[in-house]
Amino acid sequence: MSAEERAQRAVDADRLCADAYEAAGGSDAGLALIAVGGYGRAELAPHSDLDVVLVSDPAHPEIDPGPVAQQVWYPLWDSGTTIDHSVRRLPDMIDAADADLKVALGLLDIRHLAGDPNLTLRLRSEVLAHWRRRARERLPELHEMVRARHELMGELAHRSVPDLKESEGGLRDATVLNALAATWLVDVPHADLELSRMALLDVRDLVQAAAGRSSDRINPEMWSDIAHGLGLPDARSAQVHVRTLGRRVTHLSRLSWRRVHDFLKRPQSGQARRPQLTPVTKGVALSRGEIVLDRSARPAEDPLLLLRAAAAASEQDVVLAPPTAARLAAEVPPMPEPWPAEARESLVRMLSGRGLLSVWETLEETEALARLLPEWDRIRLLPHASAIHRFTVDRHVVETCSEAAGLIRKVKRADVLLVAALLHDIGKGGLTEHSVAGEPIAHAIATRMGFAPDAVELIARLVRWHLLLSETATTRDPGDPATIDYVARRVGSTEALSLLLALTEADAKAASPQAWSTWRAGLVRDLSQRVRAALENDGPVSADPLFDDVAIPDSVRDGRVAFVEEQVDSGTRLTLIAPDRVGLLADFAGMFALRRIPVRAARAWAQDHIGVSVWELADELNLPALKDKYDAIVEGRVDPAAKLRPSGPDELAPTVEVRPDASALSTVLEVRAADRPGVVYLVCAALAELDIAVRSAHVDTLGPQAVDVFYLQEAYAGALSETRAADAAHAVRDALTGERAATGR
Repeated sequence: MSAEERAQRAVDADRLCADAYEAAGGSDAGLALIAVGGYGRAELAPHSDLDVVLVSDPAHPEIDPGPVAQQVWYPLWDSGTTIDHSVRRLPDMIDAADADLKVALGLLDIRHLAGDPNLTLRLRSEVLAHWRRRARERLPELHEMVRARHELMGELAHRSVPDLKESEGGLRDATVLNALAATWLVDVPHADLELSRMALLDVRDLVQAAAGRSSDRINPEMWSDIAHGLGLPDARSAQVHVRTLGRRVTHLSRLSWRRVHDFLKRPQSGQARRPQLTPVTKGVALSRGEIVLDRSARPAEDPLLLLRAAAAASEQDVVLAPPTAARLAAEVPPMPEPWPAEARESLVRMLSGRGLLSVWETLEETEALARLLPEWDRIRLLPHASAIHRFTVDRHVVETCSEAAGLIRKVKRADVLLVAALLHDIGKGGLTEHSVAGEPIAHAIATRMGFAPDAVELIARLVRWHLLLSETATTRDPGDPATIDYVARRVGSTEALSLLLALTEADAKAASPQAWSTWRAGLVRDLSQRVRAALENDGPVSADPLFDDVAIPDSVRDGRVAFVEEQVDSGTRLTLIAPDRVGLLADFAGMFALRRIPVRAARAWAQDHIGVSVWELADELNLPALKDKYDAIVEGRVDPAAKLRPSGPDELAPTVEVRPDASALSTVLEVRAADRPGVVYLVCAALAELDIAVRSAHVDTLGPQAVDVFYLQEAYAGALSETRAADAAHAVRDALTGERAATGR
C-alpha cells in the first residue's frame, strides 16, 4: 500500500462522481459537487466512504439542486460505493461549520469534483477565512473535544487494541493539527507530522485489507499481516513501528496544544511583540512558554546543559523546545563519569517536576535521551505482559516517577526514590525475571550517575525487591512470623522499607487505578507496619483495623451467619461471620459464584472458632437474594459443583504449588488460574472433601489472573504432612481442570 495507490483510488472515485454529475445534467454555474474530509484530501483507504456535498449558490435561484442530487446519488449507490452525502446552500455551509466543529474540520479539506469550480474556490476561501476569524474562540472547544476523545479511546502507543484513527496520536489528531496550522496562530511541525501521518495511512490500508471492511482497529492477529505488508521482520517490529508513529503524533499534538494555550493567554494586540528571553538558569531562558538557550549558552563546552534545560522545563511545566533539545543532543559533550553533583541534582529536579512527561517525550523524540540514559532502549515501547497495565513499560516508568514525586515528603532520600522509580523496570525485555535482571543494571547506572556506594546499593535493592511488598501482602498471611521474617530479611532496614513502600505505591498507581485500591493499599501498609516493628525489634504492632479481630455478634454465637455490608471507594465490602467449620469458605465462595458476583479480593481467617471472611466485590449486593443462595447451598437444595465445574481447559493451565518455607504453622498452597467464576469455590470444596481446614485464605484478582493462597491445617491438628499436602495439591489441580468430574472422583 502507498500514497500512489490511495491517490489512484481517489482518481477513480473522482471519475465516478464527475460522470454521475454529468449524467444528471448538473450545471457548470451556480452548482458544484465537492469532496470533504478524507476524500477531500484524496486519501482513500480500500473501504473508505466518499464524503460528498452538492453545493448551490443562492445567486442562481433558477437552479434546483434537489433533482440533480437524486440523479447523482443513485448511480453512486448502484456502483456499490458507500457515500456520506448532503445538499446545502453556500451560506448554509458556513452555518453548519459554526454549529459543529467536526463539520468545520471536514470543510477545511474541500476539493472540487464537478460543476462550477469558481463556486468551490469561493467556498474554500470563505471557509478558511471564517475558521481563522473565529479560531481564538473555537480552539478551547476543539481542545475539549480532543481531550474527551483521548479519554475514551486511549493512546495509540499504548492501547492493546489501538484505533488508528480515533486513538490519541492517530489520524484524527493529525487532522486536528493541520486545522491548528490553518489558523496561522501557532507553529505546527509540519514536516514531521506529514511523515508520520502518511506512514499511518499506509498502516490503515493494510488494516482494512486484512479486515475486508472499513475498520481502523488493529486486532492482535493483524500484526503479522501488517509486518509483512510493511516489509518488517515480525509482528513485534510492526507494533514498535506503529506505536512509534503514534507516540510521535502524540508528542506533536501535545506540543502544539501547549503553544495554543500560550498564545491564548497573551493579550490581544494589533502589533506583534518580539519574543522576550527570561533567564532561568545558566545558559537557559524562557521564551513564550518554551525553554530555549540564551545568548550565553555554549553547548559544546557544557555537558550539563541538556540536563539543566530539561530540569527547568519539567519544574516549570513548560515546553522544552524540540529544536533546543535536538541541538543539545548533537552538540553537548559526553557527561563526565561519574556524574558531578549538579547533574544528579538536575536529574532529580526533572524527575520530580510537574512537566516530566512532556519533557521526557521531547528528549525521546529528539534522541537526546540516549545521551543521558542509553539503557532506555531496552524498554522503549515494550508491551507489558500483564493486562492490568495501561501503558507500555517505558511510559509506565515515567508515570511511576510522577507518582513517586508526590510521595517524596514521606521519605528521607527523595533522590534515591526517584531514581529507583526510573529504573525499577529497566530489566524487562529479557528471559530473566525482570527485577533480578534489573538489579545489576540499576547498580551500574547509579554508579555512573555518581551516587555514593550506600545509595547505589539502596537503589539496586529497591529495583530487586520492588514487587516484594505487593506480592507478599496479597498472597501471604501477615500474621505468620515466617511472612514477616521473609520480607524483613530482604528489605534490610527501616530506611529501605520506607522507600520501598513509597515505590510500591507509585508503581501500582502508575499501572492502573485497581492496582492500588483501598483494599490493596491496606494490605501493603499493614504488612509494612509489621515488618517495621520487626526491624526495629519493638515487638508486634497492631494491624490495620480491616484485618484485626472483628466483634462477634451474639447471633453468630447462637449458630447463625452475619452479613455486614459496607460501601467503599472501589465497590462493596462484605464481611461474613459464622461458626467455623470445614467447607464454610467453599459455601461462601459458591454463593458469590452462583450469583455471578465478581470477587476482586478476599481475606479469611479463624477467630475463636469463628470463621471470618472479608470480600471485596465490584457490584452492589442484593443481600436477601445472597442469603437465600447461601441457605440453598447449605441445605443441599443447590449443588454449586454441578454449575461451576470447568467446561473446558483454560487458555493457560492453572498452577498449584505447595510453598514449604512460607509458614512454620501451616501448609501454604498457592493457586494461580484464569479469573472466572468458581475458582475459589472449586479449591475450597476440593480441600473440604479431604477434611482439610483453611486457616486463612488470601484471594487476589488483578487483570485476567487470580492468585489465591491458602494456609491449610488438619481439621484438628497442625500443618499437613508431605503426603497430605501432595494430595491436597493434586485434588485442587484436578478440580480446576475438570478432571475430578471426568474421572468421577
